[in-house]
Amino acid sequence: MRILVTNDDGIFAEGIYYLAKGLQNIGEVIVAAPNTERSATGHAITIHHPLRVDKVKFFDTTIEAYSINGTPADCVKLATEALLKDRKPDLVVSGINNGPNLGTDVIYSGTVSAAVEAAIMDIPSIAISMGNIHIKEYTDASDFACRMAEKIFHHQSIIDTIININYPTCPKDKIKGVKVTTLGIRKYANTFIERKDPRGNSYYWTSGTVVEMEQNTESDIVALKDNYISITPIHFDLTHFKTFEKIKSWNFEI
Repeated sequence: MRILVTNDDGIFAEGIYYLAKGLQNIGEVIVAAPNTERSATGHAITIHHPLRVDKVKFFDTTIEAYSINGTPADCVKLATEALLKDRKPDLVVSGINNGPNLGTDVIYSGTVSAAVEAAIMDIPSIAISMGNIHIKEYTDASDFACRMAEKIFHHQSIIDTIININYPTCPKDKIKGVKVTTLGIRKYANTFIERKDPRGNSYYWTSGTVVEMEQNTESDIVALKDNYISITPIHFDLTHFKTFEKIKSWNFEI
């Protein structure tokens, strides 16, 4: 099995190191990741300036690794269609993200968007994130990603789907189990902090706090809060089929 590993925290983030090292135990690993942090870039791709690639030494490993001055989606597209065009990956794994990717946050997530890009290219994919931004112990999450990768590889029916995993940051013996979940509802109370540059022009910093919402008991947010590993299958088809049928019944005329 050939596995392409990427992330949105940057190629020298701690999470991608543990993920790639773990995946070496089950297949050939190639890393292609942004040269710097690209969190919250969503599914952006680069079209207005060239993408530059540097082959780099990946920590203390011999893993083939490429640092790219683009977004996570760029990294998957460029690696698959150019750098590895004669060695197409069997699987793409994105992470391990420093912090959760829950509910509607997956829309903004560079980690998840890299996995979405793989699914668009008919490559099975996993996005994996830690449940808390302040805890950075990645070994157990890496082990779980490896087990999930093996399951996906042996169940080839999992296509056009992104497996989004959020891993609890409690001690391993406190994890209650694994739940297959739906996407919860994630909203923020946003604050825009205005500052002035030396010429008196305004600029803004964005910050926000999570607003507690009532959640479906099967949601990823509830599962993670209750110390379950959350596995959410995601699809990139955003069609709202109930409304699709409703609008069809409106009998438009030209």
